[in-house]
Amino acid sequence: MKRLPAGALSVFLALLCAAGCGSSGSSTSGSGSTSGSGSTSGSGATSGSGSASGSGSASGSTATPATGGVKFSTRPKFAAPPASAPVQSGSVQIAYRNITIQPDTVKVKVGSTITWTNYDSIEHNVTSEGGAQKFASGNIGEGTHFAITATTPGVIHYECTIHPTSMNGTIEVVR
Repeated sequence: MKRLPAGALSVFLALLCAAGCGSSGSSTSGSGSTSGSGSTSGSGATSGSGSASGSGSASGSTATPATGGVKFSTRPKFAAPPASAPVQSGSVQIAYRNITIQPDTVKVKVGSTITWTNYDSIEHNVTSEGGAQKFASGNIGEGTHFAITATTPGVIHYECTIHPTSMNGTIEVVR
C-alpha cells in the first residue's frame, strides 16, 4: 500500500470543509428560512466537522475560500418584517432563547412597549445598530428583562453585541 505525503490529508480535509463537505449546493451557512411568525428556527451553531448547522433569517456566516484558509463574515444580515406582518401594539414580547431572537422581526405602532426577556443561562444585551431610536441595555442575565417604548416611526436594527451573527433583529415602527 502506498502512503500519502504527510500534509496531503490535512490539505484534503481543509478543501473538503471549504467546499461545504457536499452537504449542500453552496458554502453559505444557515438556510435563511423563517417560520410563519418570523422567528428563527435554529441555533446557527457550527458542528465539529466544519460544516454549519441550523438556520436563521438573519444569521449565519459566509464561508469563502481565501488564500490561507476559510474567511468568515461576522457582519449581521438584518431581516425585515414581511409586508403582510401584523402591526402589534401595546406590550410586545421578544425572547432571547437558545442564542436566537424569537421573533427576530416585528412591526409595532408608535407608543408600543417592546420587552426583551433573556431565557438563556448566559448573558446577552440589546443594542440598537441604527435607525429611528437608539438604546443599549447593558448585559442582562437569565430571567432579566429590558424594555423600550417605540417613540419614532422608522426601522430599528438591533443586536446582542456578544452574539451578533445569530442574535440580531429588526423593529419596524409605524403610526
